Amino acid sequence: MKRFRRYLVAGLLVWIPLGATLILVKFAVGQMDRSISLLPHKFQPGVMLQNWLGTQNPVEIPGFGVILIVIVVLLTGVLVANFVGRAFVGGWESLLDRIPVVRAIYSAAKNFAEIVFSDSSQSFKKVLMIEYPRKGLYSLAFQTADSLGEIDGRTGDEVICCFLPTTPNPTSGFIIVVPKKDAVELDMTVDEALKMIISLGVVVPVWNRDSAGKPPVDPSIPAGRPGD
Repeated sequence: MKRFRRYLVAGLLVWIPLGATLILVKFAVGQMDRSISLLPHKFQPGVMLQNWLGTQNPVEIPGFGVILIVIVVLLTGVLVANFVGRAFVGGWESLLDRIPVVRAIYSAAKNFAEIVFSDSSQSFKKVLMIEYPRKGLYSLAFQTADSLGEIDGRTGDEVICCFLPTTPNPTSGFIIVVPKKDAVELDMTVDEALKMIISLGVVVPVWNRDSAGKPPVDPSIPAGRPGD
Protein backbone atom coordinates (compact mmCIF):
# COMPACT_ATOMS: atom_id res chain seq x y z
CA MET A 1 0.00 0.00 0.00
CA LYS A 2 2.86 2.40 0.75
CA ARG A 3 4.35 1.76 -2.69
CA PHE A 4 0.94 2.20 -4.31
CA ARG A 5 0.39 5.48 -2.51
CA ARG A 6 3.87 6.70 -3.45
CA TYR A 7 3.26 5.94 -7.13
CA LEU A 8 -0.19 7.54 -6.97
CA VAL A 9 1.17 10.74 -5.44
CA ALA A 10 4.03 10.83 -7.96
CA GLY A 11 1.55 10.56 -10.81
CA LEU A 12 -0.70 13.26 -9.35
CA LEU A 13 2.29 15.60 -8.99
CA VAL A 14 2.81 15.25 -12.75
CA TRP A 15 -0.78 15.52 -13.98
CA ILE A 16 -2.24 18.14 -11.61
CA PRO A 17 0.20 20.95 -12.56
CA LEU A 18 0.02 19.95 -16.23
CA GLY A 19 -3.79 19.83 -16.21
CA ALA A 20 -4.07 23.15 -14.36
CA THR A 21 -1.69 24.76 -16.85
CA LEU A 22 -3.65 23.46 -19.86
CA ILE A 23 -6.96 24.62 -18.37
CA LEU A 24 -5.66 28.10 -17.61
CA VAL A 25 -4.01 28.44 -21.03
CA LYS A 26 -7.18 27.26 -22.77
CA PHE A 27 -9.26 29.72 -20.74
CA ALA A 28 -6.89 32.60 -21.51
CA VAL A 29 -6.81 31.79 -25.24
CA GLY A 30 -10.61 31.51 -25.29
CA GLN A 31 -11.00 34.90 -23.64
CA MET A 32 -8.57 36.52 -26.05
CA ASP A 33 -10.30 34.90 -29.04
CA ARG A 34 -13.44 36.79 -28.04
CA SER A 35 -11.62 40.01 -28.92
CA ILE A 36 -12.24 39.16 -32.59
CA SER A 37 -15.89 40.13 -32.07
CA LEU A 38 -14.72 43.74 -31.63
CA LEU A 39 -13.81 43.84 -35.32
CA PRO A 40 -16.48 44.70 -37.90
CA HIS A 41 -18.35 41.55 -38.90
CA LYS A 42 -17.16 41.47 -42.49
CA PHE A 43 -13.52 41.93 -41.40
CA GLN A 44 -13.51 39.08 -38.91
CA PRO A 45 -11.07 36.35 -40.06
CA GLY A 46 -13.64 33.56 -39.75
CA VAL A 47 -16.17 35.44 -41.89
CA MET A 48 -13.55 36.40 -44.48
CA LEU A 49 -12.42 32.77 -44.70
CA GLN A 50 -16.05 31.70 -44.98
CA ASN A 51 -16.60 33.97 -47.96
CA TRP A 52 -13.37 32.81 -49.57
CA LEU A 53 -14.12 29.08 -49.10
CA GLY A 54 -17.87 29.43 -49.71
CA THR A 55 -18.89 27.59 -46.52
CA GLN A 56 -22.21 28.06 -44.74
CA ASN A 57 -20.79 29.03 -41.33
CA PRO A 58 -17.84 31.19 -40.31
CA VAL A 59 -14.61 29.24 -39.96
CA GLU A 60 -13.25 29.12 -36.42
CA ILE A 61 -9.56 29.98 -36.13
CA PRO A 62 -8.36 29.07 -32.62
CA GLY A 63 -5.65 31.34 -31.29
CA PHE A 64 -6.19 34.17 -33.77
CA GLY A 65 -7.38 36.37 -30.92
CA VAL A 66 -3.98 35.93 -29.26
CA ILE A 67 -2.27 37.24 -32.40
CA LEU A 68 -4.69 40.17 -32.50
CA ILE A 69 -4.03 40.99 -28.82
CA VAL A 70 -0.24 40.86 -29.36
CA ILE A 71 -0.49 43.18 -32.36
CA VAL A 72 -2.66 45.65 -30.42
CA VAL A 73 -0.27 45.59 -27.44
CA LEU A 74 2.78 46.15 -29.69
CA LEU A 75 1.10 49.03 -31.50
CA THR A 76 0.11 50.55 -28.16
CA GLY A 77 3.71 50.30 -26.98
CA VAL A 78 4.94 52.03 -30.12
CA LEU A 79 2.41 54.85 -29.70
CA VAL A 80 3.09 55.52 -26.00
CA ALA A 81 6.87 55.41 -26.48
CA ASN A 82 6.91 58.91 -28.00
CA PHE A 83 6.16 62.31 -26.47
CA VAL A 84 2.57 62.50 -27.72
CA GLY A 85 1.76 59.03 -26.44
CA ARG A 86 3.25 59.73 -23.02
CA ALA A 87 1.23 62.95 -22.78
CA PHE A 88 -1.94 61.05 -23.68
CA VAL A 89 -1.25 58.36 -21.07
CA GLY A 90 -0.48 61.04 -18.48
CA GLY A 91 -3.82 62.72 -19.13
CA TRP A 92 -5.64 59.39 -19.02
CA GLU A 93 -4.04 58.48 -15.68
CA SER A 94 -4.84 61.93 -14.30
CA LEU A 95 -8.50 61.37 -15.19
CA LEU A 96 -8.58 57.92 -13.57
CA ASP A 97 -6.88 59.30 -10.47
CA ARG A 98 -9.94 61.46 -9.82
CA ILE A 99 -12.34 58.50 -9.63
CA PRO A 100 -12.27 57.09 -6.04
CA VAL A 101 -12.77 53.33 -6.61
CA VAL A 102 -11.16 53.16 -10.04
CA ARG A 103 -8.12 55.04 -8.72
CA ALA A 104 -7.27 52.34 -6.18
CA ILE A 105 -7.76 49.45 -8.62
CA TYR A 106 -5.79 51.10 -11.44
CA SER A 107 -2.94 52.12 -9.15
CA ALA A 108 -2.58 48.61 -7.68
CA ALA A 109 -2.75 46.96 -11.12
CA LYS A 110 -0.20 49.38 -12.57
CA ASN A 111 2.24 48.89 -9.69
CA PHE A 112 1.94 45.12 -9.96
CA ALA A 113 2.51 45.20 -13.72
CA GLU A 114 5.58 47.40 -13.29
CA ILE A 115 7.04 44.96 -10.77
CA VAL A 116 6.30 41.85 -12.84
CA PHE A 117 7.22 43.08 -16.33
CA SER A 118 10.04 45.50 -15.56
CA ASP A 119 13.68 44.44 -15.43
CA SER A 120 14.28 43.08 -11.91
CA SER A 121 17.85 44.41 -11.88
CA GLN A 122 16.47 47.93 -12.35
CA SER A 123 13.45 47.56 -10.05
CA PHE A 124 15.14 45.95 -7.05
CA LYS A 125 18.87 45.63 -6.61
CA LYS A 126 19.17 43.04 -3.83
CA VAL A 127 17.08 40.82 -1.60
CA LEU A 128 17.69 41.65 2.05
CA MET A 129 16.66 40.31 5.42
CA ILE A 130 16.05 42.97 8.05
CA GLU A 131 14.80 42.91 11.62
CA TYR A 132 11.22 44.13 11.36
CA PRO A 133 8.75 44.83 13.00
CA ARG A 134 10.94 44.39 16.08
CA LYS A 135 14.30 43.00 17.06
CA GLY A 136 14.35 39.22 16.79
CA LEU A 137 11.75 39.07 13.97
CA TYR A 138 12.93 39.11 10.37
CA SER A 139 11.28 40.23 7.14
CA LEU A 140 12.22 40.10 3.48
CA ALA A 141 12.94 43.44 1.82
CA PHE A 142 14.31 44.71 -1.47
CA GLN A 143 17.11 47.25 -1.65
CA THR A 144 16.07 50.14 -3.87
CA ALA A 145 18.82 52.74 -3.30
CA ASP A 146 22.13 53.05 -1.48
CA SER A 147 22.94 56.75 -2.01
CA LEU A 148 20.39 58.75 -0.03
CA GLY A 149 22.01 62.17 0.02
CA GLU A 150 20.50 64.21 2.85
CA ILE A 151 19.42 61.11 4.77
CA ASP A 152 23.03 59.89 4.85
CA GLY A 153 24.17 63.25 6.15
CA ARG A 154 21.42 63.58 8.76
CA THR A 155 21.90 60.11 10.21
CA GLY A 156 25.69 60.16 10.09
CA ASP A 157 25.65 56.48 9.16
CA GLU A 158 25.81 54.41 5.99
CA VAL A 159 22.16 53.64 5.34
CA ILE A 160 20.21 52.06 2.50
CA CYS A 161 16.63 52.42 1.34
CA CYS A 162 14.53 49.24 1.35
CA PHE A 163 11.06 48.37 0.13
CA LEU A 164 9.24 46.04 2.50
CA PRO A 165 6.38 44.41 0.55
CA THR A 166 3.18 43.03 2.01
CA THR A 167 1.86 39.54 1.31
CA PRO A 168 0.20 38.21 -0.80
CA ASN A 169 0.08 41.54 -2.63
CA PRO A 170 3.68 42.74 -3.13
CA THR A 171 2.57 45.96 -4.83
CA SER A 172 1.93 47.60 -1.46
CA GLY A 173 4.36 47.96 1.42
CA PHE A 174 6.65 50.33 3.27
CA ILE A 175 9.79 52.30 2.52
CA ILE A 176 12.31 51.72 5.30
CA VAL A 177 15.74 53.29 5.75
CA VAL A 178 18.03 50.95 7.67
CA PRO A 179 21.75 50.97 8.50
CA LYS A 180 23.62 48.91 5.95
CA LYS A 181 25.33 46.91 8.71
CA ASP A 182 21.91 45.76 10.00
CA ALA A 183 20.77 44.32 6.66
CA VAL A 184 21.65 40.76 5.67
CA GLU A 185 22.03 40.22 1.92
CA LEU A 186 20.49 36.94 0.75
CA ASP A 187 21.55 34.71 -2.14
CA MET A 188 18.00 34.27 -3.49
CA THR A 189 17.05 36.22 -6.61
CA VAL A 190 14.39 38.91 -6.77
CA ASP A 191 12.06 36.56 -8.66
CA GLU A 192 12.47 33.85 -6.02
CA ALA A 193 11.76 36.32 -3.23
CA LEU A 194 8.62 37.57 -5.00
CA LYS A 195 7.37 33.99 -5.39
CA MET A 196 7.93 33.38 -1.69
CA ILE A 197 6.06 36.56 -0.74
CA ILE A 198 3.11 35.94 -3.08
CA SER A 199 2.78 32.31 -1.91
CA LEU A 200 2.60 33.39 1.76
CA GLY A 201 5.95 31.72 2.40
CA VAL A 202 4.89 28.34 1.02
CA VAL A 203 7.27 28.42 -1.96
CA VAL A 204 10.73 28.62 -0.40
CA PRO A 205 13.71 28.83 -2.80
CA VAL A 206 16.37 26.16 -2.48
CA TRP A 207 19.60 27.43 -0.94
CA ASN A 208 22.58 25.51 -2.36
CA ARG A 209 25.46 27.49 -0.90
CA ASP A 210 26.22 30.39 1.38
CA SER A 211 28.05 33.60 0.54
CA ALA A 212 31.41 31.91 1.22
CA GLY A 213 30.66 29.22 -1.36
CA LYS A 214 30.13 26.46 1.23
CA PRO A 215 26.98 24.31 1.42
CA PRO A 216 24.60 25.28 4.23
CA VAL A 217 24.83 23.33 7.47
CA ASP A 218 21.94 20.95 8.09
CA PRO A 219 20.56 21.93 11.52
CA SER A 220 19.25 18.39 12.04
CA ILE A 221 22.83 17.04 12.17
CA PRO A 222 24.46 17.70 15.56
CA ALA A 223 27.85 19.34 15.54
CA GLY A 224 30.75 17.06 16.37
CA ARG A 225 34.39 16.51 15.85
CA PRO A 226 35.72 16.02 12.31
CA GLY A 227 35.31 12.43 11.26
CA ASP A 228 32.42 11.72 13.65
